Amino acid sequence: MNLKETALAYEPPQQTLNIAELERVQVDVEVNQEEHIDKDGNPFKINVIELEGKKYRVPSSVLKGIKAILGRMPETKFISVLKSGSGMDTTYQVIPVL
Repeated sequence: MNLKETALAYEPPQQTLNIAELERVQVDVEVNQEEHIDKDGNPFKINVIELEGKKYRVPSSVLKGIKAILGRMPETKFISVLKSGSGMDTTYQVIPVL
């Protein structure tokens, strides 16, 4: 293939989004772990859900929030995640959705 053909055929790698970008999420959606490499070459794992062909990262603080909600409201079917801040100052709030 020449450069033009290669450029036209190029598909950028899939970017992992964040669960907070979804309006709501079912609590029984499948979670998988993926291994990634940080900028220093060190491996790390993240929790990921996949919906409609897109991957969304699930931070551990979100999992803790879901666990707390399910402890009080075990019938919860959907949650919503609010994100504030950025980088190391990011915080998440998990809200049950009826």
